[in-house]
Amino acid sequence: MSFVESEERRELRKVVGELGAKYGYEWFNRQARSGGSTAELWLEAGKLGFLGVNLPEQYGGGGGGMADLSIVLEELGAAGCPLLMMVVSPSICGTVISRFGTADQKQRWLPGIADGSTIMAFAITEPDAGSNSHQITTTARRTGDGWSLTGRKVFISGLDVAKAVQVVGRTEDARTGKLKPALFIVPIDAPGVEFRQIEMDLISPDKQYALFLDDVQLPPDALVGSKDAALMQLFAGLNPERIMASAFAIGIARHALGKATAYVKERAVWKAPIGAHQGIAHPLAQIKIELELARLMMQKAAALYDAGDDLAAGEAANMAKYAAGEVAVRATDQAVQSLGGNGMTVEYGVAALVAAARATRIAPVSREMILNFVAQHSLGLPKSY
Repeated sequence: MSFVESEERRELRKVVGELGAKYGYEWFNRQARSGGSTAELWLEAGKLGFLGVNLPEQYGGGGGGMADLSIVLEELGAAGCPLLMMVVSPSICGTVISRFGTADQKQRWLPGIADGSTIMAFAITEPDAGSNSHQITTTARRTGDGWSLTGRKVFISGLDVAKAVQVVGRTEDARTGKLKPALFIVPIDAPGVEFRQIEMDLISPDKQYALFLDDVQLPPDALVGSKDAALMQLFAGLNPERIMASAFAIGIARHALGKATAYVKERAVWKAPIGAHQGIAHPLAQIKIELELARLMMQKAAALYDAGDDLAAGEAANMAKYAAGEVAVRATDQAVQSLGGNGMTVEYGVAALVAAARATRIAPVSREMILNFVAQHSLGLPKSY
């Protein structure tokens, strides 16, 4: 891993940043507050090859990796347009299918995911399981010509714009009778699929849903990869999720820090710009340092993942997500504080970032579960749960 980005990646940052600036936070916020969508930006990003930069070239992707995809989301977020479904569709779903899918599954789904014409959601969280994925009760049972899937999921992003959802369920082991994880691709319009919006106290164009699966009949090829290796496949998708969640949080933090810095350079009280005072300057400087540290860990996680070291990538991805969530919260809070009363206005557009940043400490994995992971796997401490 080099600490100096290649010319190609520097150029990728530049052109993605230009696309983000073309739309900007005001447009993004307007779409969120009006109930609109970010489809225009999403489709343009797909047309330009940004959404599928991590997917194989033979399926319309860019042939890169998570390091490249994280750059795209980070730069869009820094421009004020964080596309949440990038954490899901090309990152989790695209990665799992490209690594473990059949030739037919790759040909059917990857080109659309790459160009943005197909969005695939991802469903793992359940009402009674929480962070304990071993308690998932969504169950797939074999039928004469396929599978029957029944269960319920919550806090599933983007079902209103998705054509399909990758569902984490469980199948029964014929030898032991025990349930084990399995991944299925479920078309949104399949009979027995229903979803209802969960009202969130967030200003976001991305909506959250409860998903209901009632005896959904699926063909044999709905199963992704091997039902005997689904746990490995699941983690192959969750590591990219954490890397991209880090990029999402870092982008928000950069955007907030940029707004705060620009404001305190110009806002003058008692003749001098308020940014000249250490009470303002030092907190912003600390956030800049923490932001760069979080980005370095994200880049390390992406480099390890792209190199095929899933185990080391898991540790780094969790650490990156923790650091990115923490700095996003600090950056948005300090941005509001730096702007004073203006920080609470719609005109300056920083207060709305606070809730979005706060969510990055919770999803897609909470900071507490990351600390559990690090305590147990990195430090070798006894398991606490």
